[in-house]
This record gives sequence, structure tokens and C-alpha cells, in this order.
Amino acid sequence: MIDEFAKDNLHGRLRRDRKALLWKLDGLSEYDARRPLTATGTNLLGLVKHVATVEARYFGEVFDRPSPEPLPRWQDYDGNDLWATEDETRDQIIGFYRRTCEHSDATINELPLDAPGHVPWWPEPGPNTNLFAILVHVLGETNRHTGHADILREGLDGRTGVRPEHEQQIDEEARAAYRAKIEQAARTAAPTKA
Repeated sequence: MIDEFAKDNLHGRLRRDRKALLWKLDGLSEYDARRPLTATGTNLLGLVKHVATVEARYFGEVFDRPSPEPLPRWQDYDGNDLWATEDETRDQIIGFYRRTCEHSDATINELPLDAPGHVPWWPEPGPNTNLFAILVHVLGETNRHTGHADILREGLDGRTGVRPEHEQQIDEEARAAYRAKIEQAARTAAPTKA
């Protein structure tokens, strides 16, 4: 009974974070969805593509249930899942993510939490694992990258949050005052140079 509760709870949180990640693309121009927004090139559409690839590998290959989506060999990883090429459309990447989620959901639904898996890219002694550990791992990855997406989106147009139904109108004046308060606290706490 506890296994089903744990599985349902983890799976529910994963589904919640998947929706939040996709929501971060809503209403953005093609350029803003793709452009590098950090020094390392992190971008919103690339985050979706990366999380799709992560799910495809962990809920596919790890449990000998290969993704129906073509993936390069994990041994050949070169970071190309972190950005969208000019030939890839937003719809293609979102479609890849949705199909991957369906495949992942089937794996989660059909296997027990103690189902054995093998992660060949994890170093010893950790490559032998189970569905519970993979669910926790992928939930952490998805949550982490959804947080990245939230910060990137805030930098683009100020929108934040996990779900559109909780989004509030942006009060620029209140935001500026709050930020100024934090800035003042940082300056006051920092040691002054003599």
C-alpha cells in the first residue's frame, strides 16, 4: 500500500513539474524561446528538449524499454540536447517531450517501485538501481530545470510561478520596492572598504 502511495505521489509531482516547464514557453516569441539567456547558453526550449531526453533515457533505456524516439547513444553525448537547432521547431520539441512523457508514464505505471534498472552512465557502485530511485532522480532533474526555466522567464518578461491559475498581475512598483529593500540589506551587510 505504501508503495502505491509513494509511486502515485512522486508521479503526480513529476506530472505537475512537466506542465510547469512547458508553461514557461507560453506566449514567447520564437527568438525568446530559443535564445541563450546565460553565459553558458541556457535557454527555455533547450531545457524542454533536455528534460525530454533525460526522461527518455531514464524511463526507457534504464529499464530496457527503449524510447520510440530516436536518441543518440549516451556514450556520444555532446550537449546537443540543451538547445534547439534552426531546423527543429518548437512544436517538434514539445511533441518529443509529450511522447516521451507518455512512454515514461507507461514505464512508471507498469513497473513496481522495486523494479530493477541499470544506468550504465552512472559510475560504480551505483549503476544498479530501481524504479523508486529513478523516479526520485528524474523528479529532481525536472524540478531543477523547471526552476531554471522560471528564472529565465522572469528575466524575459517578469512572469513567475508554477501554474498559470496562480499567476498574479505583475505590480512593477511593488517589485522594484521589494528588490530595492533586498539590495539595501545586501549593501548594509557587506563590509565596507577602508
